[in-house]
Amino acid sequence: MKMKNNKIFFCGFFLMFVFLFSCNQKQRYRTDEEVAQFKEPLIKINKYLVKKDAQVISDYVKRHKWDMKISKTGLWYMIYDKGNGRKAEEGNIVTLKYTVNLLDGTLCYSSDSLGDKQFKAGHGDVEPGLEEGILLMREGDMAKFILPPHLAHGLVGDDKKIPRRATIVYDVQLVKISN
Repeated sequence: MKMKNNKIFFCGFFLMFVFLFSCNQKQRYRTDEEVAQFKEPLIKINKYLVKKDAQVISDYVKRHKWDMKISKTGLWYMIYDKGNGRKAEEGNIVTLKYTVNLLDGTLCYSSDSLGDKQFKAGHGDVEPGLEEGILLMREGDMAKFILPPHLAHGLVGDDKKIPRRATIVYDVQLVKISN
């Protein structure tokens, strides 16, 4: 089964490589027909990977006996300690205490070593999954978010501590909301 998964994965990358990097000096743009021949296989590969990621996350959540919800985008979340502050909204400046781990438990980043994370909610300055999760929280809340690769750092990772196609686990406390 693993060999089959690897074949599908590498076949997908090969198709993307051919599609993105093959070029004909006389032709600058692909025709609709040329694009269409790659579109369906890439969609199938993407759906397969998203489904595979969801199963890995589901198994992880069951092992930890967490009661998590899943958003429409695929973010897994659990607010495990309720605060009593105001709700985060797009445009707010939010300040977080956090840890970021891989599913195998490897610590990647934390506010203990890097300081609190501060960003403007809804402006795309952080991972899409973190952005989405923060907008579910109130000041003082503590939550866990599991970000599949498409909501984290995608195919390439972050070129530092998060590898390619990694699912990451955020444990966050929304410390402060300001305008």
